[in-house]
Amino acid sequence: MVLGILIEKYEQEHNPFDYSDPIEAIKFRMEQLEYTQNDLASVVGLKSRASEILNRKRMLSLEMICQIHQSLGIPTDVLIQAY
Repeated sequence: MVLGILIEKYEQEHNPFDYSDPIEAIKFRMEQLEYTQNDLASVVGLKSRASEILNRKRMLSLEMICQIHQSLGIPTDVLIQAY
């Protein structure tokens, strides 16, 4: 119990990333995995679709949320947030 609290406090102090924006979460995770836009395109289907997502011109569909969750490991509750 105490160890869990200490880990949570450490994470909050050293990784203050706010996951309230799904696009920023995708970009952050892509950076961690050293993914390019082409890599994201292989997840969501098309390079143009990946570009539209990253530039906030296309909303994430339920299918895209599932694909991104499975491929990038981003929690679905982050991906369903409004942006």
